[in-house]
This record gives sequence, C-alpha cells and structure tokens, in this order.
Amino acid sequence: MSSVKKVAVVTGSNKGIGFAIVKGLCEKFNGDVYLTSRDVKRGQEAVSKLNALGHKPLFHQLDISDETSVNNFKEHIKQTHGGLDILINNAGVYASNDLPEGEKAEKDVAVNYFGTVRVCEALFPLLRQNAKVINVSSSAGLLQKIPSEAIRAKFKDAKTVEQLNELMREYIKDARDNTYQSKGWGVPPKVSYIVSKVGVNALTVIQQKLLDQEQPNRNISVNSAHPGFVDTDMTDHKGVLTVDQGAKSSLFLALEAQVKGKFVWYDCTIMDYDGPIPTA
Repeated sequence: MSSVKKVAVVTGSNKGIGFAIVKGLCEKFNGDVYLTSRDVKRGQEAVSKLNALGHKPLFHQLDISDETSVNNFKEHIKQTHGGLDILINNAGVYASNDLPEGEKAEKDVAVNYFGTVRVCEALFPLLRQNAKVINVSSSAGLLQKIPSEAIRAKFKDAKTVEQLNELMREYIKDARDNTYQSKGWGVPPKVSYIVSKVGVNALTVIQQKLLDQEQPNRNISVNSAHPGFVDTDMTDHKGVLTVDQGAKSSLFLALEAQVKGKFVWYDCTIMDYDGPIPTA
C-alpha cells in the first residue's frame, strides 16, 4: 500500500514572510504545500509567481478571523487529504497606531491571538502522527516585554487555552477602559501587538503541554518562531532582513528541529519565551 502524501499549510502566505515560507517548503518538503490567503485573487497571483519559479503549491482561501472560512478550509483538508503534517500559523496584523488603543487592541488580539486559536482548534484534530505546528510570533512576544510582574505571572500560570483567552479579553477590556497603562500592560504604540504576541507564545507552551498530557503517542510538536526585523509591509519596509531570512526560523522548526514548546529566534537559537531578552 502506498504511503499517504504529506501536507503542509501556511496561513497568510500570499506575500512577505508567509510567501517565503511556502517557497522554502516547496523547495525542501516532500509533500503538498498550501498557500492560503484571505483574498482569492492575491492568493492565486502568489501561486502564479511560485509557478514561474518551478514550484507547485496548492491554494485555498483562508481568513483566520472568519469562522466560516476556517471551517471550510478544515473540511477541504479533511475531505481531500484526511490530515496534515505541518501547520504554520503565519497570518497576522499590526493595527495602525492612529487608532484609539481600544480599537487597536481588538484588531491585534482578534487576528494575531484569537485567529491563531481558531485555526488551531479547527485543524489540530487533523494533525497526523509526528506533526509539527509553528506559531509565528515576534521578539515582541517575549514575556519580559510586559512591565507588570503580576500580569506576567498570569501568563505563566495559565494552564488551559480558555484561561489564556480570559487573560487576553481582560487586556482588551483594560484597553477599552484606558486603564491598561496603569495596570501594567505596557505603553503605546506597540502594547497591543506585544500582548497579542506574548499571547501566541503562551498559547504555544499550553498547547504543547496539553498535547503531551492528552495524546502523548501522537508526538506532535508545537513551537513559536521570531522571524526577525524583516523588510515587509508590516514593518513599512524598514526591516533589515529579507523575507527569505525571515522564513528561516519557521522552516528550521518545520523541517529540522526536534524540540517542543520552545521559542526560536530568527538565527535559529532555541530559547524560552519567558527567558531573558536577547541582545542580538
């Protein structure tokens, strides 16, 4: 009997780091690679660019902030492939600094954190034996970026995804009430992005612990990755790294590393998100 063909999925991958991750997977991963995008036209154009380079990624529409879109994608993967082997949660936003902090908090956390949770809840049941999950984060996701020791303790003490969800909702409420600074969440303009990415890193640790406890025989790894300061639309093209360099840490986790519940720096240094802030 022939072996089942492996499947990799990259969210938010029609441009930037996600596009480079798809390209890297097409070059090195022996299986089908899904490029996904909220916008169908942009996604198909991205696929055409990779086709011109000799790659053959598959495309499917996926908006991680839309439950219907996520469920449609889940059913497609289930019916077409029966499961998946690599999930790279790359989709994310950095809401405009011109927005009131309450609105900015809602946008950043809704996509970067709750969107990632939504995708994971839908696709985790489809993960195959030895699957790998990579949550693309940021240096902003280091726990020490949050000033309040009490809030940092809440992140570390959260044992379930729902407990972490409640903490993220607490931040949104404090941002709306304009009490977030006095409570120690941080200062504008980057506080909402920081909280969203700290949430992603904390989620990674919780997901790994829960998988190890509940389904140890599946040997699934969940890690998060910092791409570095990359030249993309999100950084207003002020970044110093290329998108290919930004894809390096995610590709390392997907194709090479044998670690669980860790945070990998852009140079592929393996660390913990609640450790010291690196100088590099």
